[in-house]
Amino acid sequence: MDDVAEKIKAELATSPVVLFMKGTPDFPQCGFSAQTVAALRAVGAKFHSVNIFEQPELREALKRYSNWPTYPQLYVKGELVGGCDIALQMYKSGELKKLLADAGAAAT
Repeated sequence: MDDVAEKIKAELATSPVVLFMKGTPDFPQCGFSAQTVAALRAVGAKFHSVNIFEQPELREALKRYSNWPTYPQLYVKGELVGGCDIALQMYKSGELKKLLADAGAAAT
């Protein structure tokens, strides 16, 4: 678990915005991941994505790390923001763009 926790922290350190998702931004493998990517792209976010299908050891460990049971998982500055529902609510309210702009990951 320690090695995997370090791997998770290393992924989170690669970018202010990290999305752990099923598939890739161009080829999402679930609707929730696709919707989250669409919201991030709609606000012009620069983000790093991690395909949990390519790193199965992360898949279960991340659930324990974040205490969040589902995917996708959106992190900003190393903090869990939430999953698809939260990302979409924040997108609709304008909070997502502000949060990402404050993190230096989206244009204001």
